Amino acid sequence: MIATILLSFGVLFLAELGDKSQLMALTFALRYRWWIVLAGITVASVAVNLIAAGVGHFLGAALPTELIAVCTGVILLAVGLWTLYDARRENTESEPAAESAAQPPGRAFFVVVSAFLLAELGDRTMFATVALSSNHSWLAVWTGSVLGMVAAGGLAIGIGITVGKHLPERTIALGSGLLFLYIGTATLLSALLPNLGRAPELALAALTPALALAALWALGRRTTRPAEHTTPDPLDSHR
Repeated sequence: MIATILLSFGVLFLAELGDKSQLMALTFALRYRWWIVLAGITVASVAVNLIAAGVGHFLGAALPTELIAVCTGVILLAVGLWTLYDARRENTESEPAAESAAQPPGRAFFVVVSAFLLAELGDRTMFATVALSSNHSWLAVWTGSVLGMVAAGGLAIGIGITVGKHLPERTIALGSGLLFLYIGTATLLSALLPNLGRAPELALAALTPALALAALWALGRRTTRPAEHTTPDPLDSHR
């Protein structure tokens, strides 16, 4: 059993490195308190790996992963656009950005758990758990998979905390929104065009945040342009 736990841990940890789930963990760590993000990842990992282990052990079949992936991509795109909208509104109103970490813990926890559950259902790490549990003890596979997923998420959280200490709040918000757009687009491409290939998928996914950044820049110039014109001095008309 120990060998199966270690095997599952290694497989899931390596599979999560550089995966969209780890990018999501890093992004959430920039916005919320680290312990909320880690708790959300843990709960989501326990649930999704229990589903995967059960499917692999009892059924040997997969869930409707394409539909789940499409829903996940759409939700992530919506979250990205919402984040960018909030960041732009705070900048336009010239108000200090509210600390995201000060948001209600329950709300932040629900957001993290929901996002990770959707992201992991139908992901390649779930397939790995299903495959392992079909030939090994499902309990050992479930334990190792949860530990591996949480460890990879914890690594991303540590990076997010380190980076977040040196960046202003608005930059963090913009970066988070763009990352969500990138992850959402990559998820949709992976679901709708499974034969596209990893490199083209990543390249095409980068177009969405690039276009969003260009749109924000254009809107920013349009907003600040009237402020560049100074009010004429009434005395000038008498000179």
